[in-house]
Amino acid sequence: MDSNQKIARIAGLFYLLVALFAGFAHFFVRQGMVVSGDPAATVANIRASESLFRLGFVSDILAQTCFIVLLLALYKLFKPVNKILARLMVSIAFVGVPISCLNLLNQYAVLILLSGSGDLTAFSANQLNGLVMFFLDLHDTGYGIAHIFFGLWLFPLGLLVYRSGFLPKFFGIMLILAAFGYLIGIFVSFLFPGYAEAIQPIYIQPGLAEISFCLWLLIKGVKVQHLV
Repeated sequence: MDSNQKIARIAGLFYLLVALFAGFAHFFVRQGMVVSGDPAATVANIRASESLFRLGFVSDILAQTCFIVLLLALYKLFKPVNKILARLMVSIAFVGVPISCLNLLNQYAVLILLSGSGDLTAFSANQLNGLVMFFLDLHDTGYGIAHIFFGLWLFPLGLLVYRSGFLPKFFGIMLILAAFGYLIGIFVSFLFPGYAEAIQPIYIQPGLAEISFCLWLLIKGVKVQHLV
């Protein structure tokens, strides 16, 4: 029982690390540098803060590494609840990891383009700026594809939480709703890109659901007396 309490706390810690590393890379670094519709301003921002851009790249890698540890901890915690659902949860989430890691090549391509290597001297400044925005747009698309699976895994996780008996059922419901919130937001942005900005508020509930669940695991843990 003490072991499961420690596992819950480990899961909460790595969930928090995932949120911090991924949030820093996405919201602080990329969104802080990319100026929509202005390649020259975007390139100027990246050149001025290249070290920060590289730190965002490394932060994304660390987020994926921590996510793997999180999944292993959650599998250990929820396997006694329902082994099939626990395996489904891990399998779905694991699909997103290699997609995210390979997608980071699009982000690193920006650094190669701005390195000034001899192979790129044939491109004009405007062409290089356009290529930078092209790879950043590709990265955004790959980010969305990976998050299809980072949304889907919350459905079996929510079911496991709801059925567990050692975590509040409220979190199970919130995580299931979060799965639908992520999927709706991502597919609307793919199918109807003109509405992508308008639908951004739909991500508030999923974000709150994951952060609150993460903090509960880290601070409160699980009800030890209900564990097997």
